[in-house]
Amino acid sequence: MKLNTKRGLATLLLVGGLLAAACSSNSSSSTTTTATSSPPTPSSLSTSSFTNTFAAMAGLKGLAAQGKGTVAVILPDTVSSARYAEFDAPYLAKALTTAGLSSSQYSIQNAMGSDTTQLADAQSAIAAGASVLVVDPLDSDVGTSIETYAKAHGVPVIDYDRLTLGGSRQYYVSFDNVKVGTLIGQGMVSCVSSWGVTKPTLAVMVGAPTDNNAALFAQGNATLLAQGYDAVLKPYFSSGQWVDAANPPGTWDPATAETEFQQAYTAHPTINAVLVPSDENAAPIITYLKTLHISAKKFPVTGQDATVVGLQNIISGYQCGTVYKPIFMEAQAAAALALYLRAGKTPPASLANSTTQDTASNLAVKSVLLSPEWVTPTNIQSTVIADHFVTAAQLCAAPYSADCKRYGIN
Repeated sequence: MKLNTKRGLATLLLVGGLLAAACSSNSSSSTTTTATSSPPTPSSLSTSSFTNTFAAMAGLKGLAAQGKGTVAVILPDTVSSARYAEFDAPYLAKALTTAGLSSSQYSIQNAMGSDTTQLADAQSAIAAGASVLVVDPLDSDVGTSIETYAKAHGVPVIDYDRLTLGGSRQYYVSFDNVKVGTLIGQGMVSCVSSWGVTKPTLAVMVGAPTDNNAALFAQGNATLLAQGYDAVLKPYFSSGQWVDAANPPGTWDPATAETEFQQAYTAHPTINAVLVPSDENAAPIITYLKTLHISAKKFPVTGQDATVVGLQNIISGYQCGTVYKPIFMEAQAAAALALYLRAGKTPPASLANSTTQDTASNLAVKSVLLSPEWVTPTNIQSTVIADHFVTAAQLCAAPYSADCKRYGIN
């Protein structure tokens, strides 16, 4: 996600071991973590190979031994989404080390919201011997600059989580972002019904205009039938059952999102639901609604990323649900692709299982697209808790212990 405010030139270098709290796991969820009996071979690797045991990465040690140079990962920021520091960095570190790379054979940096820093990080990594870049671009402008520079130096790039429009990367790794938006829209429809909202009057919010993912969440992809949350909501608005009251310009900055919502709510005081595409943006909006003494299960709010705060808002009845993306799968997929490119080999078609349209270049980019899941109070235990994405201790701290007990979260 995109942070609008540029912050400094600080970088974060994360090498070596894993942040254990984020990544240790022996459990498996019903949908994402069933371990295979033995690690898949490189030729049989697929998206279903990646579990929270990281066993698939151990099967790539031979591939890692064949490679040359280092793998440089450059993440975007730490504020617009907590995931990059809490999950992506440690999961990427674990994936690469489990595959056999030493701490000197990879680096993980964070641009801290600065385009200038992100480009400088990429240039420095290449100068230091990086043979593959894994980049989550802050925006397509800096992403294109990085990929142009990398191409000129013979270094392949993998777009991570967010596609660089007009770029020249070799592969793209993300979740199915159109499906993410569809799940958010369907979650709103279900919530409006179950919470008994009469004459739903919505503010429909979006992420930052510079983020291609934000457009996919909302508008989908012209080549696909499923068209994100706009398509889910359209028949309700067209029929007059619901009212499309406000469409703020969009941001990934939580404080700006709160301001946008307050302005919309002031202009349209009949608004009684708000579609929000991230937990981070939803949290201050929910806090604002509480100051207006709006009680639980009265004002539907959606989200994405399965943050602790988002999940707590869900079990306490102030948020309908959230899109959960098992980031340990995305990190392993990116690490696996990087190892193939580092060894000068082509990843199997079973791994690069899809394509994503770069609308700026009119190119179909080979992609690894993973499946997200809509999480509500009833499946928190079998998804985010079972995957050790968050712990019950984090989620069920006071004053949420009674909510956890109600939904069997332990």
